[in-house]
Amino acid sequence: MSNVTIKTLAKELKLSTGTVSKALKDSHEISSETKLRVHELAKKLNYVVNPYASSLRKRKSKTIAVVLPEVADSFFSLAINGIESVAQTKGYHVLIYLTHENFLKEKEILNDFKSGRVDGVLISVTSETKDSTHICELLSSDVPVVFFDRVFDDIETAKVTTNDFESGYIATKHLIEKKCKRIIYLSISEDLSIINKRMDGFKKALMDHRLKMSENDIVYCSNDEYKNFDIIKKRMSVNPKPDGIIISVEKLTIPVYAVCKELGLKIPAKVKIVSFSNLASAFILDPALTTITQPAYKMGEAAAALLFKALEKPNFQIRKQQVVLPSVLTIRKSSL
Repeated sequence: MSNVTIKTLAKELKLSTGTVSKALKDSHEISSETKLRVHELAKKLNYVVNPYASSLRKRKSKTIAVVLPEVADSFFSLAINGIESVAQTKGYHVLIYLTHENFLKEKEILNDFKSGRVDGVLISVTSETKDSTHICELLSSDVPVVFFDRVFDDIETAKVTTNDFESGYIATKHLIEKKCKRIIYLSISEDLSIINKRMDGFKKALMDHRLKMSENDIVYCSNDEYKNFDIIKKRMSVNPKPDGIIISVEKLTIPVYAVCKELGLKIPAKVKIVSFSNLASAFILDPALTTITQPAYKMGEAAAALLFKALEKPNFQIRKQQVVLPSVLTIRKSSL
């Protein structure tokens, strides 16, 4: 049941709202039997006490939350700047919460928001997120949620993404045009929508250009930097070695360069590389990195704008909002 309030409990139990409120606060004025009835129904209906509720029942915290898997990734740093640029004009504070790619941490953070700690949430889900129950429960408590970048496709709420399928296709097509015949795709998750869409674009480009693909051409990495080095090294050591690599997320770039250096694989002579990355330093890597660059700042701006529309306009149809901003292929020496 969504939007469960003290009035809801009072109506169900045929008690006054004052009695229910006192029972929830364990007041000595209320009998043990009544307290038990109130607490059992509250638990059954998933009632959450709102610590911000007062005589001003419509009071706002003037705070929004941004839930991210990490901030080391330059995409998220830029997106935060875009979000804050909008929040500041609205007089809102922005709280940053990091899940560190941990689903249980994400669940814990969102469950805490049901109490009214923040007025709205912008979220990019973890690479471990398979179940959306915690997000649906937050939406049911009337806290607006906007996805950006890493979305959960099955949930009906606003989403701001980039053209991931097309970007995966374009990156792969570029390597094919540079004479690559054995291209591999590095992934960090079997479940993340954006990673799989990029991979679908990769597969479609191979098929359209009649290049065969084997199971070994999709390499699943982890969230551990050192494990990723070993995973990539193992794949790069198997003959026939790949002559092209699509890196689906920025944090796999350094392990790839490190592996190539250790194995003596010259970039781009022996292997050509394209990475999804917003690294400002991409051009000073040796060799300079070819990137698919997402419009991170604009995505943050767009996501925040949608959230504030939901907060300011009661009839705004947030469930129907979809924004797709195109990414850009920037060709540098790593793929030439």
